[in-house]
Amino acid sequence: MNIANPSAGLVNSGTEQDACGIPGEGGLLSLGDGGMAILQFPLPISNGPGPDFAIFENAFNNTFLELAFVEVSSDGQNFVRFPAISNNDTSIQIGPFGASDASKIHNLAGKYRADYGTAFDLEELKDSSIVDINNITHVKIIDVVGSILPEYCSRDSRGIIINDPWATPFNEGGFDLDAVGVIHSSQSSAISQFDSNIKVYPNPIAEFLMIETDAATVFEVYDFNGQIIRSGTVNSTLLLDTSDWQSGIYFIRTAGRSIKLVKI
Repeated sequence: MNIANPSAGLVNSGTEQDACGIPGEGGLLSLGDGGMAILQFPLPISNGPGPDFAIFENAFNNTFLELAFVEVSSDGQNFVRFPAISNNDTSIQIGPFGASDASKIHNLAGKYRADYGTAFDLEELKDSSIVDINNITHVKIIDVVGSILPEYCSRDSRGIIINDPWATPFNEGGFDLDAVGVIHSSQSSAISQFDSNIKVYPNPIAEFLMIETDAATVFEVYDFNGQIIRSGTVNSTLLLDTSDWQSGIYFIRTAGRSIKLVKI
């Protein structure tokens, strides 16, 4: 909603499905003032070297930044928030399409422009007793109400008011969720059963299958009955959408060998 005018109705831009899929493709889900979205991942996110996942917003330049808190959970019930920091000035309200300084923002989704996700590192939550940073099943995104008025404002982990563009026009108010991209998955380890130059992951497959090669490589995917359902050439990387595959066993063949895939 518009927190300063709740009777004006709810934002209605986007659907739940628009919060999923490849960044920059499809629509967006607007959250409104203080609204939230919770995404569940069938293959848990895990802690690896550097950032582990990224959240994409649709900011059209480097300074019009709509922000959101980010929390994670290992059971869908108990969530831990990344410690958010905002050092932007709070003496003057940033207007509906005003500018923020991204260099003064940390651990808030929406820090970067469209198609450049804000990265989060689970290592920062390693001391939490509430979540298992190697088994993150849910990510919660909560819109920051950018008002500097105490009765409406959101505050960072230090209790400081967060100033971002407000009030934003409805029906597209608040944080606009484009996608969440997973960098490290508990199932995305290895990958290769071909050789060191060809990698296929994750396995089991939830929605997408990544193929990585060092040189142009022809591949074929067979179903359990031996019918070819996908084929082509990978020059470097290829992301296959498997959303239309039925759950079950598949085989991918390349470089003269094949491995078994499991679609969940």
